[in-house]
Amino acid sequence: MTTRVLLTGATGFIGSYVARRLAAEKEVHVSVLARASSDPWRIRDVAPQPTRIDVDLGDGEALTGALAQARPDVVVHLAWKGVGNAERNAPVQQENLPDTLALIRAAHAAGAKAFVGLGSQAEYGPSSGALAETAPTHPTTLYGVTKLATCHFARYLCGELGMRYAWVRVFSTYGAMDNPSWMIPSLVLQLLARKKPALTKGEQRWDYLHVCDAADAIAKVALTPTATGVFNLGSGEAGTIRAFVERIRDAIDPSLPLGFGEVPYRPDQVMHLEANIDRLRALGWRPTMPLERGLAETVAWYREYGEGKA
Repeated sequence: MTTRVLLTGATGFIGSYVARRLAAEKEVHVSVLARASSDPWRIRDVAPQPTRIDVDLGDGEALTGALAQARPDVVVHLAWKGVGNAERNAPVQQENLPDTLALIRAAHAAGAKAFVGLGSQAEYGPSSGALAETAPTHPTTLYGVTKLATCHFARYLCGELGMRYAWVRVFSTYGAMDNPSWMIPSLVLQLLARKKPALTKGEQRWDYLHVCDAADAIAKVALTPTATGVFNLGSGEAGTIRAFVERIRDAIDPSLPLGFGEVPYRPDQVMHLEANIDRLRALGWRPTMPLERGLAETVAWYREYGEGKA
């Protein structure tokens, strides 16, 4: 029997890989919900091509019609307004909560049995060690607060409607086709241009996961009927930012200089970001992309396309 999956956020970085991963799955039909203005460049080569439905999540009537058309069994919700650093405390964050609840209600009315939402490590706030899903949550940005509130409201609503609920908290991802303003693409692009990047001391210990592994995990949660509750998504290992940056530099040219210590830490700097991934491992998922290969492929993509599009 074919499982119909509706995906939001498919034109974004992680979402495009999830669309690709789900489309490759046998007995799965993928529909993607996107604003008409969204640029689909990241998913143009996905095969079989998902069914695209142009609608804004804030348009309740159109949303209800779109879900009735798609008739999804599972909704995977990755779309989010205000993901850039400059918008982490912007009022637009608060629009995401009612949009998500409207999506769940429309999905239920269309017959959906499961909802999977994309959360964030920002829901936890600062930590000093590996984070399990039971860790206290003390978000320090409006982005984190809204993600956490949406997590709780969505869980309650799904319970009331009898829908399976899962929430995947993403830590840090990397790979080709990311937004060039984020740290890793920005670093790669500067080094490819033979520029010395200004950096902090790099003492932070962060958990980085290749985006293909992240997409595999999200697809696993979406397609596993017993997958419920919160899941942390990371590699399960944390290394220093300094070592990670040096590996990127070495993949380009080991002789290039790095400006460690030229940028001070922010007052709210996260010094340890590491996911306990035992719950995902229990589903049979584990990271498979070796770091050296993942970084090499990432560098190769930016070397070919720069800030452009494939």
